[in-house]
Amino acid sequence: MFSQKKKKTKTNQRTGAKLLSNKTFELYCLLKRQPSSLSPPSLSPRSASEPLNFPTQIFLPLCFFLLDHPPTQLNLPTTTSSLRSPPFLMDSRSSSDGLSSTPDSLSPTFSSYSAVHRALELIQSDDQDSKLQGAQEIRRLTKTSQRCRRQLSDSVGPLVSMLRLRDSPESHESALLALLNLAVKDETNKIKILEAGALEPIITFLRSQSSTLQEYATAALLTLSASAVNKPVIGASGAIPLLVEILRHGSPQAKVDSVMALSNLSTHPSNLSIILEANPIPSIVTLLKPCKKSSKTAERCCALIESLVGFDEGRTALTSEEGGVLAVIEVLENGSLQSREHAVSALLTMCQSDRCRYREAILKDGVIPGLLELTVQGTPKSQTKAHTLLRLLRESPYPRSELEADTLENIVCNIISQIDSDDQSSKAKKILADMVQVSMEQSLRHLQQRALVCTSTDLPISTCTSEVSLK
Repeated sequence: MFSQKKKKTKTNQRTGAKLLSNKTFELYCLLKRQPSSLSPPSLSPRSASEPLNFPTQIFLPLCFFLLDHPPTQLNLPTTTSSLRSPPFLMDSRSSSDGLSSTPDSLSPTFSSYSAVHRALELIQSDDQDSKLQGAQEIRRLTKTSQRCRRQLSDSVGPLVSMLRLRDSPESHESALLALLNLAVKDETNKIKILEAGALEPIITFLRSQSSTLQEYATAALLTLSASAVNKPVIGASGAIPLLVEILRHGSPQAKVDSVMALSNLSTHPSNLSIILEANPIPSIVTLLKPCKKSSKTAERCCALIESLVGFDEGRTALTSEEGGVLAVIEVLENGSLQSREHAVSALLTMCQSDRCRYREAILKDGVIPGLLELTVQGTPKSQTKAHTLLRLLRESPYPRSELEADTLENIVCNIISQIDSDDQSSKAKKILADMVQVSMEQSLRHLQQRALVCTSTDLPISTCTSEVSLK
């Protein structure tokens, strides 16, 4: 009996060992990218001359054995620290950064873990060719992966040191692109890059004769200026006049990036006076005129104009520039919802600052049709501002008669009577007629809804309320 049990135990051990060997070999083939149809290696004792292959002969069998046989099944004492799989065996989670559809988590796959480690080794090397290769690899890894941006944060210092190399345009470009990708959607890296001293060489590149290097430097400032911590630092560094100069004479892409960077910087109060001193409005208007009014570029241009017309110098510059007010009105008519809000805010700021001075300049470029449309189709904030601006644009800032209602129709009719252009007048009248028709239809629907909700036998009509909100 004892010999039979012993024989059965040995048979089970051999079967378990064979199964463990097969599993180990399949994973080994997967990692080494070899076909698993080959015969698995035997578990014969290693000869003295045979080198020890730690991952395949010890580490992986042990991992699988412990995964298949928890400590509770082996009657082993458990400890407070649980057994964990190695990083390349952990399940990856889907990315939440919206940049990549590939798995992206703090538990990387074996291949990405190795790639990140190799890139860090290359960028920290003393060999310049290795550094260049490392910068290119970091740029590739961080292009779509938020996880890699966090893991490669230690590469910021070596990359910034590459920006200071003399007569090495290729190193400058590769390092700038790598830093740019590291900073995207990563506030910590944005701040770390400036703290590492990247701003000084980037400003130098803004003066470069190389349009490519100038574009990359402008794009880097655009990304770095999105951080609230970096905005006053960049503003005090002398970068703003250079950005305005690029807005005047740079390449098309550099102009777009510079106006967006200036828009970012303008949200910090201390930067507005510096921007105004560089006189950017003529260049902003030049960029705004031909661009698509519903584009992101138009939105950023109008946002920057809205900030600048809060100062007398900005208002004077906009009205002095040929087609400046008209360009803003075109965005008000054809822009995105956010762009139209910036546009009407800019015009309202001008009219509120000095109604007599800017009323004619705004009216003569045909603002009425766009404002009328905005009162019914804009955002709630846009609608309110459009109503306010219409009241400011009429001939008298006060109601024409105490007996006459201060309605939108009366305000617009008063303005229309002052417009000389027949085309503008007829267009405004048509829009006004459509608005009156829409208003009547909404009132009729409201009355019908009240009648459905309330009955004369239950409640007096004066106490009825509509359960459907008007839109």
